[in-house]
Amino acid sequence: MRDTKESRLLLVLLIAIAFALITVDIRGGEDSPVDGARQAAASVFGPIENGVSSAVDPIGNAVTAVRESGERHDRLAQLERENAALKAELGSDDRSRSRLKQLDKLLGVAGKGQYGIKGAQVIAIGAAQGFSWTITIDAGAEDGIERDMTVLNGDGLVGRVTTVGPGTATVLLASDPDFTVGTRMEAGDELGFASGQGDRPLRVELLNGKAEIKKGDRLVTFGSQADKPFVPGVPVGVVSRVDPSGGDLTRTLYVTPYVNFSKLDVVGVVVQAPKKDPRDTVLPAKPKPTPTPTVTVTVTPSAPADGTDQPEQ
Repeated sequence: MRDTKESRLLLVLLIAIAFALITVDIRGGEDSPVDGARQAAASVFGPIENGVSSAVDPIGNAVTAVRESGERHDRLAQLERENAALKAELGSDDRSRSRLKQLDKLLGVAGKGQYGIKGAQVIAIGAAQGFSWTITIDAGAEDGIERDMTVLNGDGLVGRVTTVGPGTATVLLASDPDFTVGTRMEAGDELGFASGQGDRPLRVELLNGKAEIKKGDRLVTFGSQADKPFVPGVPVGVVSRVDPSGGDLTRTLYVTPYVNFSKLDVVGVVVQAPKKDPRDTVLPAKPKPTPTPTVTVTVTPSAPADGTDQPEQ
C-alpha cells in the first residue's frame, strides 16, 4: 500500500476500531459480543500455534538441559568422590586383611621354631648408615630390641638388627652385599656361608667342595654363638643353581631366598632364642610333584568296506 493521505486515514480508522473492540470485549466479560469471533480465530490459528510450539519445545528442552547440566555435573562429581572413598575403604580393608594374614603366618613360624618374637611393621626402606639394603621398623629399645637380633617374617630370614633407637631400629637385609649368614643344608650337615647380592640370588659357599647338592635343595640358618646375630633353623631359601665343583675346596651355590625383600610389611624380631635347635621343622612343606597325565588310546578294528562280516579263522 502506498503512503497516501487515504491510506493514513484508513490506518487510523483501523486502530480506532481495534481499541473499540478491545474495550467492548473487556467490558462484556464472558458475554462479550466478540467471543464468537475469538473462538473462530482460535479454531483457525490453534493448529498453527501447536506446530510452532512443538518446533520450539526441543530448543526449550535443550536450554533446560544446559541450565541443569551444572547440577548434574555436581552430582556426578559427588558420586565419583563417594566411589573413590569406597575404593579407599575397601583398599584399607584389603591391606588390613593382608597384614593379618602375614601376622598369622609369622606366628606360625615362631610357634614351629619356638622363637620369642616382637612383632613390628616396616615404616621405611632405603639407605641408612652406608647400607644400601635396609629397612626401618617401628620397634626399638623401648620394646626390648637390641643390636644383632635375628629378623624374620612368615616366609623366612629377613636380616639382622644393626642400629637401635628408642622407638625404631634399622635392619640390614639378607640381600645386602655386606650381609653374611651361616647356613646348613636340609636333612644334612653340609655347612656354608650365604652372602647377599642385591636383587640377585644369594651366593652360598659350601665348606665341602665335594658335597652332593642339587637344584631344589633347601637351606636354613646354622645359628651363631649365643644366638647372636642369628638363631638356628630359620628358612633361608632354595638352591636354584649349582656351580661345578672343579676340585676346589669349597662349592658355590646360588639360592633363591624365601623372602621377597621388595614386599616387606610385617616382621618379627627374635628377642628370645629357642631352647634347642629346631633343625628343619620351620621349613615349609615340600610341594608335592604334579602327576603327569597319561593318555591311553584303544584301537577298535574297523568293519570291511563292503559291509559283510569277516569269516572266522
